Amino acid sequence: MTEYSATIPSRTIGIDLGDQYSHFFVLDEAGQEVESGRVATSQAGMKKFKGMERARIVIEVGTHSPWVSRKLEEWGHEVVVANARQVHLISKNDRKSDRVDPELLARLGRMDTKLLRPLRHRAAKGQADLAVLRSRDALVQGRSALINHVRGSVKSWGARIRKGSAEGFHKRVGDIPEALQPALKPVMQTIERLTQEIRQYDRKVEKMGEAEYPETAQLRQITGVGPLTSLAYVLTLEDPHRFPKGRTVGRYLGLTPKQSDSGDQAPQLRISKAGDRMLRRLLVSSGQYILGPFGPDCDLRRWGMQRYERGGKNAKKRAVVAVARKLAVLLHRLWVSGEQYDPWRHHRGQPPVVEAVA
Repeated sequence: MTEYSATIPSRTIGIDLGDQYSHFFVLDEAGQEVESGRVATSQAGMKKFKGMERARIVIEVGTHSPWVSRKLEEWGHEVVVANARQVHLISKNDRKSDRVDPELLARLGRMDTKLLRPLRHRAAKGQADLAVLRSRDALVQGRSALINHVRGSVKSWGARIRKGSAEGFHKRVGDIPEALQPALKPVMQTIERLTQEIRQYDRKVEKMGEAEYPETAQLRQITGVGPLTSLAYVLTLEDPHRFPKGRTVGRYLGLTPKQSDSGDQAPQLRISKAGDRMLRRLLVSSGQYILGPFGPDCDLRRWGMQRYERGGKNAKKRAVVAVARKLAVLLHRLWVSGEQYDPWRHHRGQPPVVEAVA
């Protein structure tokens, strides 16, 4: 965890990062304005802060915050990346403007950095490697959208595409009615090309995990956790020791319910969905496999089945999310401890369970 100075710095700078231009506001130790203005949101523009006296610089998390924070730290500044979603004083300010925002960031950073719920960006290499996974994810989502388009078009014609995997969907072009062939055949060809690209990404991901992130092998001991999920987990968390307990990983990934307790009221809320969306989706997918018809009988499966059997509204979804959360904690423990995974740690010797979540 990054440590920030508890004393008020001699200079505090708030920078409101924009896509083209960024506005800044500089405060001295007494909280008086020293300078304000704007710079281009570029490598050249940010050189405004190079060679400047060491300052605490506060920026909001966003598209440009990773490279900007690395540059500012490289030039010797103390950088605080504010999580604006968690600070309503910033995100819901009814006086948002190019001057007000950087001043507010500077004044909050000058008094107490904890008010900003600061984040830590990953290293440049980790960001570049994670971009490979995100590119694959974008192709998968694009393919899913095209598949849904084809299925919907065919269904509106009174026909149906046979069920099957997305990987082999392009082979079912014969299911398309003759009248729709001119409209949908090019789409099917695009789906085939996307499938080929996704396979190339899969090979790249597996090689990357084996050659550069050997710790992924430790996580892949769990059936249902493959090269993609294990690498996404390692790249997203980056350093497992920054989480004091495994349970905090579930909260970090948005897999724990929101909380809004008041007096005797403790309503059951949905999960927060904070953190990395792609990794959360991959863990949920692993949870679906573990509870599905092909998931092997093990502690984790039985634990999830117990929650499913409790019934109630959305029992299946709740069970899958619970397994995904449990899986996030278990992966953290395996990574930190380096121990062998024992799928029967709590139920060894008991008769097998064959039920699966439908």
